[in-house]
Amino acid sequence: MPEPQKTVTEHFVAPVLEDQGRAGIENQLDAKPSNLWRDAWKSLRKNPIFIISALLMLFVLFVVAFPGVFTSASPNSNCMLSNANGSPTDGHPLGFTNQGCDIYARVVHGARASVLVGFGATLGVLVLGVIVGGLAGFFGGWVDAIISRVMDIFFAIPLILGAIVLMSVPVMRQNAGIVTLAIVLTVFGWPQMARITRSAVLEVRHAEFITAARSLGMGKLSILFKHVLPNAAGPIIVIATISLGIFIVAEATLSFLGIGLPPSMLSWGHDISAAQPQLRTNPEALLWPSLMLSVTVLSFMMLGDALRDALDPKGRTQ
Repeated sequence: MPEPQKTVTEHFVAPVLEDQGRAGIENQLDAKPSNLWRDAWKSLRKNPIFIISALLMLFVLFVVAFPGVFTSASPNSNCMLSNANGSPTDGHPLGFTNQGCDIYARVVHGARASVLVGFGATLGVLVLGVIVGGLAGFFGGWVDAIISRVMDIFFAIPLILGAIVLMSVPVMRQNAGIVTLAIVLTVFGWPQMARITRSAVLEVRHAEFITAARSLGMGKLSILFKHVLPNAAGPIIVIATISLGIFIVAEATLSFLGIGLPPSMLSWGHDISAAQPQLRTNPEALLWPSLMLSVTVLSFMMLGDALRDALDPKGRTQ
């Protein structure tokens, strides 16, 4: 019998584009791996709020570092009573105070004390709050319980009220200055930073890379400072930026009340306090230091908001 003929089914196979496939693989290999900080920077570069706030912040810092670039007039030595509450003239674009001092020169030179107090207090709060909050969140147990109760005690004391009481102590009044005021603000400002750090550490401490570090025999403190805290730095940076503006306002408030920086030291708070009685007759003396204070604080607040949006992976749209 003749053998049955076999049916051959043809299969279509798409041609392999070797060059395109190889190029795609090479592009994937050459591309840098994505991470939180790189994605955050891409988001920040497209955020106009970040750009505006960063430019304002850099401008204020430049004024603080180099006030002589903006004015050659001395804020105190050229005060003449004949110019009291005077209108703007050549070389004195903002007019004069009730003591005949140049408002423009005082605004420019007064930025240094206010901003330095803010940076000093922020640095102190960062060091104290990050260490205390990191220990509480990483070790937990009785360490967390004790630190949390201490934080609750300090949370019950308002920042300004606590600073007023502490700065009223004779020893603090005799040594009033930028460092003293920064320390006082640190004493009452660290609990918020500690709580934020504790929450961030609690989210990170059970991650897989932390378990791997433990399995390799790393010590607890080494894991905390080398792995946990760097990966929990996002919210810490945001709170530090916002706190900087808060501390600048706190310094101006205390100086306005007469218990912050000594009267011999230029400060926006002192100028606002001195210009208050002449609000109707010479509003410019109150307007310009208040405006500079508002712009400075607003720039740091806006920068903190932009960083918060960029460093929050859940809130950022893909």
